[in-house]
Amino acid sequence: MAQKITQPASTVKSSAKSTAESQPVHFVFDKSNYTWLIAAVIVVILGFFLMSGTTDIYSNTKIILAPLTVLAGFGIGFYAILKKPDTKA
Repeated sequence: MAQKITQPASTVKSSAKSTAESQPVHFVFDKSNYTWLIAAVIVVILGFFLMSGTTDIYSNTKIILAPLTVLAGFGIGFYAILKKPDTKA
């Protein structure tokens, strides 16, 4: 069976292009959010590096300092995610 090719009855103009060009794009995160997030990743990596440390598994660095550093990095990451971007009027 042959199919019959039909053309649309009328052309539909897309209004999405005109509205997208007239309104600026607002991102969820600002530059400061990404800066805080990068700082959090660096602090977490530093904490894991301190945790690897020396062969002494009972050192104060591995037991106290490294886990606190990792938790501080996670705290900075939560702050970076929850921080509202600066409003520019």
